[in-house]
Amino acid sequence: MTRDDEAAARAADAFAERFGRAPEGVWAAPGRVNVIGEHTDYNGGFVLPVALPHTTRAAVARRDDGRLVLRSLQHPGDDADLALADLAPGSPAGWAGYAAGVVAELAGAAPGGLSVLIDGDVPAGAGLSSSAALECAVALALRDLLALGLSRAELVDVARRAENDFVGAPTGILDQSASLLCEAGAALFLDTRDRGTEQVPFDLAAAGLALLVLDSGTTHDHAEGGYRDRRRECEEAAARLGVPLLRDVPDVAALERLADGTAEGALLHRRARHVVTEDARVLRVVEVLRAGEDPRAVGPLLTEGHASLRDDFEVSVPEIDACVEAVLDAGAHGARMVGGGFGGSVVALVEADAVDAVTAAVAARSTRTSAVVPSAGARRLA
Repeated sequence: MTRDDEAAARAADAFAERFGRAPEGVWAAPGRVNVIGEHTDYNGGFVLPVALPHTTRAAVARRDDGRLVLRSLQHPGDDADLALADLAPGSPAGWAGYAAGVVAELAGAAPGGLSVLIDGDVPAGAGLSSSAALECAVALALRDLLALGLSRAELVDVARRAENDFVGAPTGILDQSASLLCEAGAALFLDTRDRGTEQVPFDLAAAGLALLVLDSGTTHDHAEGGYRDRRRECEEAAARLGVPLLRDVPDVAALERLADGTAEGALLHRRARHVVTEDARVLRVVEVLRAGEDPRAVGPLLTEGHASLRDDFEVSVPEIDACVEAVLDAGAHGARMVGGGFGGSVVALVEADAVDAVTAAVAARSTRTSAVVPSAGARRLA
């Protein structure tokens, strides 16, 4: 029995136990780790994520009483049960809001209501997009179950609106795009402005390398103020520079106009400098992978990205910085924080035969360490 088969059976059995009937299907969507390109998506820039083998599963069936019932194996006792007509931003709250936001976007196609059982193994609050995995599993389930005829690109927008408008987290399209569009064995090179994509081969094992994700155990929440502040600051910097998005800034030299001698100007200069230099780092990593160069060249770019996130964008925290330093001291070619910041995980490029040594070196700073295997995007399991 495959991993997907086991996951589908577990979700289907749990659905039957809680709802007294079999689900009409089980769908899964993965978490993601972003190799490079942090906080560039809502600035119209470039990102390079890979999908994780870890997924969120949604077992779903239609109802005939006009209600939405949401249950989760990871949040026992924190169910949501409400009329479709009562769905509104913030209601239900908590984990259920991410699924309910998707249903609210598409509820007109299922007036009789829905029963949804959620299961999964994407770590929450670790910067690996557990929220997007939940949204995308439900979105794909409703697309298939209700024969909505939506493309995956359209589902990206459905899931993003659920997070932005229903939950209130001002994220870009990186997470949902990765969960729905990634393919096994590749990194997704995404231009978030024109939505162009390219599947870039990403086989580190062939080069004797591994990409590790190290969970710091420090959780974050995109709906809180720090992420929202960074987005507002980027928008203000772009407005002062007279461009629609920071993606349109040609180079770092063009940012000097922001440094007007005021504290606010200096802050906006730092924020914009991160975005402009991060876009350049994404493009360089893609060049390395496309050309078949030694992927060890990616390592220093990861470390540069972390310094930029720490110093210019100021979204790292001491626990993350300490984890980055520990893996670099243990011989990693490069490392950086991953995700929205203010907690979460670290991604590190290491020699494959050094995985155990690096893991041991950060044991006191990481609650969970796993090697990244670029995996398939959202899919139906049963």
